[in-house]
Amino acid sequence: MPADGTTAGSGLICSGVVKRFAGLAALDGLDLRVDPGELVGFVGGNGAGKTTAMRVVLGVLAPDAGEVTWAGAPVDPTTRARFGYLPEERGLYPRMSVLDQLVYLAELHGLAVNDAHRAAESWITRLGLRTARDTEVQRLSLGNQQRVQLAAALVHDPVLLVLDEPFSGLDPAAVDTLAEVLRERARAGVAVLFSSHQLDLVERLCDRVAIVRAGRVVSAGTVSGLRADGGVRLVVEAPGAGPGWADGIEGAHVVEVDGPRTVLALADGVDEQPVLAAALATGPVREFRVLRPSLVELFRETVGTGR
Repeated sequence: MPADGTTAGSGLICSGVVKRFAGLAALDGLDLRVDPGELVGFVGGNGAGKTTAMRVVLGVLAPDAGEVTWAGAPVDPTTRARFGYLPEERGLYPRMSVLDQLVYLAELHGLAVNDAHRAAESWITRLGLRTARDTEVQRLSLGNQQRVQLAAALVHDPVLLVLDEPFSGLDPAAVDTLAEVLRERARAGVAVLFSSHQLDLVERLCDRVAIVRAGRVVSAGTVSGLRADGGVRLVVEAPGAGPGWADGIEGAHVVEVDGPRTVLALADGVDEQPVLAAALATGPVREFRVLRPSLVELFRETVGTGR
């Protein structure tokens, strides 16, 4: 079984995927799962392997080792025709109108002409593109081009959405629209995998997060689960405490000091009461609370250490 707990019969499963370029491993035994009806955030530093992994899933690149399956069967061209893809770089025909482009792409995915027109008109309306319906893509703003790119990924009603930096270039209103569309698609049973450097959005939207480093998923799970696994931190405000007041507390180390406020990280299983006792020994304690790390902090720690 892959390291992230994947099982046969799930939606998308990448098992031990390896991809090398000139002898260098862009993917080094990557394990990844995205179930139907699930939003999974795929995060990592630049060069971590996110885009390469997505291209392998879509068949743009062939893996050197490992396997990609959908619903328990190897992914083939027929299956991939049911996937939707939004690349980080624009993949649109600049001189085609928005409507013609979406109809054409829907037909390429197997929709009949009338169905393609209905689907294209529906997504043009849903994504706020009515005024741009007959405009050439090259004449649109970058934000509206991104909306068209998203419509192109959705127009054939895919069972899996693979989106590489879908929020790039969008204004806050468009971000909200896209976020709601992704939630709707997940509620409809679509498996959604997207990468993003906007970790606040990932934390807000996703059912699960997979953090990739050097071509491997090094941490995966729900945001709440990852935060719980990230250890306990204590925020202590002790106005009378001098420098080094927390030194010598077993299993605790100071992470940050800001005036009278100190943030300490506790090792697994360490009780916070000795910290409270040490703080009270310095005088009044105005604040003493448990703090769980944010996804941004978890990302920095995981990508920095490979934990």
